[in-house]
Amino acid sequence: MKIKHSSVGMVYICGAGPGDPRLLTLRALDLIKQADVILYDRLVGGEIIELFPPSSEKIYVGRNVRDPTTHQNRTNELMLKYATMGKSVLRLKGGDPFIFGRGGEEAEILMENNIPFEIIPGITSGIGAAIYSGIPLTHRKYGSAVAFVTGHEDPDKKTPEVNWEKLFDAVDTVVVYMGTEKLEIIIDKIKKGKNDGNKPVAIIENGTLKSQKVIVGDLGNIVMLSKQANVKPPAIVILGDVVKLNKKLEWFVPKIENKEN
Repeated sequence: MKIKHSSVGMVYICGAGPGDPRLLTLRALDLIKQADVILYDRLVGGEIIELFPPSSEKIYVGRNVRDPTTHQNRTNELMLKYATMGKSVLRLKGGDPFIFGRGGEEAEILMENNIPFEIIPGITSGIGAAIYSGIPLTHRKYGSAVAFVTGHEDPDKKTPEVNWEKLFDAVDTVVVYMGTEKLEIIIDKIKKGKNDGNKPVAIIENGTLKSQKVIVGDLGNIVMLSKQANVKPPAIVILGDVVKLNKKLEWFVPKIENKEN
């Protein structure tokens, strides 16, 4: 069924999943085929971009880590511009739009401007990368609570930063997004919380993609191992005893590369 236009177009804030196009939801794929305009992020993979139809207007609105936060203003303006022209607008984001994806902020803008919208969830990269590296984020023997944390907070944020030292007082497993550039600082702060230096840590670069790379170590050596492996974003960091299952449960081809001292 085709998207119907009214005097004001519809905006679809949609998760594209962690990278592997086979992990797109049916709803996401349907919208990709039908949208008049696609505003897509940096983390929407090339194989997914290849699915964009020639008839749609495609606009890259990706933002790198060091880009100014005002970059978001352009994205907001484009959503409003095309919606008020009666276009169906697909705002396509890597992962899930409500997990460190600014989907909530964009929905607020649309609501304030009386633009109808729909939110379509996607598989967040933390879950996708964990599964494709054979790491269950929960397990009866190793972990009953999980925290999803960003390693790159808004610099204008006035509330306290993530309390890294206390995280493991409350949860068994920590999944860090956008944490590789500040990995050494994050690990040092976690160590100050009297955490065992042997606590397992995994870094998954390009999770779910053919170029996926997994580095496994512990709090004591993961910084060194990540430097040796030249880890680059996008990457997910997982900390906790569930990482021990990586070797046992690895299933994704190409085979996971484990590097330990």
